[in-house]
Amino acid sequence: MTAAEFAGLFTADKPVVFAFHGYQRAIHEIVHGHPDVDRIHVRGFNEQGTTTTPFQMCVLNSLSRFHLAAEAIRRVPRLRGRAPGLIADCDARIQESVAYAHEHLEDPPDIRDWVWTD
Repeated sequence: MTAAEFAGLFTADKPVVFAFHGYQRAIHEIVHGHPDVDRIHVRGFNEQGTTTTPFQMCVLNSLSRFHLAAEAIRRVPRLRGRAPGLIADCDARIQESVAYAHEHLEDPPDIRDWVWTD
C-alpha cells in the first residue's frame, strides 16, 4: 500500500482505534513500515473466552463497544478533561453487562436487542 493510500484510509495524523475480528498481530504486520503507526491501536481476538453470551465474548476479548469507546476517548485530545468520567461510564457499563449476563445467562436487553437506526 502506498503512503497516499495509507493516509487515505487512516489519515496522516489522527489516532486510529481498529476493531478487528482476528488476531491483532495481523493488522500490526499490515501497517508496519508506514509513518507514525504508534497512533494505530488495534483491538482483536486475544484467546480469551469460553461458552458465554455474544457480548460477553467481546468483553472477555476487550473488544466490546464500551472498550472501543474508552480507547477512542483516551486518544482524542479535546476530550482529555472529560476522559476520566467518560471512561468510568464505559467501565461501569461493562461491569453491569457482566453482572446481568451472570445472573440471567444472556446479554442485557439494551445490548442484545440493539439495532442500527437512522
